[in-house]
Amino acid sequence: MNQTTEPNGFRYRCVGIGIGPANLSLASLLHSHPEVSNLFLERNDTFSWHDGQLIPGATLQVSLLKDLVSLSDPTNAFSFLSYLHAQGRIYHFINAQFDAIPRQEFRNYMEWASRNNKNLVFGEEVRAVEFDGLFHVRTNRRTVRAENIAIGIGHQPWIPRYAQDKLGSTQFHVTDFLDRSRAVEGKRVAVVGGGQSGAEAVLDLLSRRDALPRRVCWISRRENFFPLDDSPFTNDYYMPSHSDYFARLDRATRAKFNSRQVLTSDGISLSTLQEIYQRTYVHRFVNGSPDLVMLRPNREVVQVTGAPGAWDIAVRHNDHPGAVEHVDADVIVWATGYRPASMDFLAPIDARLERESQEYRIDQNFAVRWDGPPDRNIFIQNAARQQRGLADPNLSLLAWRSQRIIDRLCGARTDNQQPSFIEWAVEVPGREPRRV
Repeated sequence: MNQTTEPNGFRYRCVGIGIGPANLSLASLLHSHPEVSNLFLERNDTFSWHDGQLIPGATLQVSLLKDLVSLSDPTNAFSFLSYLHAQGRIYHFINAQFDAIPRQEFRNYMEWASRNNKNLVFGEEVRAVEFDGLFHVRTNRRTVRAENIAIGIGHQPWIPRYAQDKLGSTQFHVTDFLDRSRAVEGKRVAVVGGGQSGAEAVLDLLSRRDALPRRVCWISRRENFFPLDDSPFTNDYYMPSHSDYFARLDRATRAKFNSRQVLTSDGISLSTLQEIYQRTYVHRFVNGSPDLVMLRPNREVVQVTGAPGAWDIAVRHNDHPGAVEHVDADVIVWATGYRPASMDFLAPIDARLERESQEYRIDQNFAVRWDGPPDRNIFIQNAARQQRGLADPNLSLLAWRSQRIIDRLCGARTDNQQPSFIEWAVEVPGREPRRV
């Protein structure tokens, strides 16, 4: 139902704002619900997903089953396996025996899903959302009316404030890595950030054969370059039952958990760490380049001065906070993560929405708590890490979260998975314990 002009009186059951993985999952699952009229709007002209940092060889850190739909509806036409079948290469994929899906392949899969869903519209920017019993979603082209809206605009790159006025061709976020790191041969490059993105940038720089930088310095606040914790019981943190348990905890307990368990989400793939270590060995001991790789964990960048091509990075050691080191760099790559994107279009109704710290307060179906009618919902996707834990920005619960939203829209409840092996909650007095 992709209309350019809505007839008088027409309204959608749900209008989505933003088409990243989260809302693309919702749109894909809604495709099987023709009774729920829906429209999804994206300001960019085409689908994109970290396109500027899809470094060759980078792989997905989650299972192929954690696609847009499979963990909610394995028969859905927008599954990853449906994509492979539609491309005529499902046997080739099986024969390739990938240990992990190439990230470019997963990005191509999501683009395929976006092209084949006629309820998605690109190149249309939402400017404001108003409410008078229905939501009026005003774009740069028109106004559409909706009973509910689903916001999934994703995250934007985060860079320390002291560096924001210095960005350009020689200092940039890793999201622009592919384009801006091409001319670094013979230069001193500093990569700031100890997560997977930083590791992939370092590995790419050390793999350039005849076009190597003069030096690659890797700086991280973490005590070391730590691997992703991908063990079975740890992955129970990325199940629906733990997400619901986490949401019931008090704010301080949730914050401590997110801090302690960050490596379950933002650690580095072991294979990436092994490749970096091996390349460092070869460069230092085999190729005779002892100064090519400089590893500086357990340090925090506190200031950057200088000019393009001659940056001075001031670094404070966490164990010796009184001492400041200095690193010279021609190019700085900030692999410092993302923050939820601004939702300025909600300004007309923002005062009516409840907040919890920096986030909108959501209920169990990911709807914002507000003073509007209970059958008019503002769903928020991928912007509740403090309330829903490390799994919220992760791909693991995409389909489950989308299904929760659809349940609210349809007045249903479809949770049908077995609970975790782990008893997360305290035993309630008087409740018969689960038999084992």
